[in-house]
Amino acid sequence: MHDLGAYIRHQREGAKLSLRKLSKIAGVSNPYLSQIERGLRKPSAEILQAIAKALQISSETLYVKAGILEERHGDEDLETAIMRDEHLTDEQRQTLSRMYRTFRELNAVHLGAAAAAPRNPIERVVAAILPGARDVAEPPAAEPAAAIVDSSPDDVDSVDDVQDAS
Repeated sequence: MHDLGAYIRHQREGAKLSLRKLSKIAGVSNPYLSQIERGLRKPSAEILQAIAKALQISSETLYVKAGILEERHGDEDLETAIMRDEHLTDEQRQTLSRMYRTFRELNAVHLGAAAAAPRNPIERVVAAILPGARDVAEPPAAEPAAAIVDSSPDDVDSVDDVQDAS
């Protein structure tokens, strides 16, 4: 239970909220919230939900910390949850899933779980986010300086003429 209180305190401090401010937002008395943070009281699921809402965090996380729910392990349902979310468009669901898989692959490479690192990790993230996007990780080759230097100001009427000269 102390773990729960320490977690709530950490989240509150991270959100830069005073104990008094959080208690007001959550609709919980200041002394009761203080006792929860110190591990002296075990709050109900309803109180945890109000605290989670006030802190803008997942109530599920607080339920797990309080022992009300068992912790889910790994990413067993993340992609399923993304696909079921009715607030997202189909394109957004697909994009989030691609991004998630790409980040997992990049982390696996970083942790040495994959055989070889990708040629350019930025290209893989961009490709996951914007399928069909051109290679933005490597800028186009610069024009040789000689092509610009060889053009005299009298020969150039516009920027397009400089580009055409090269």
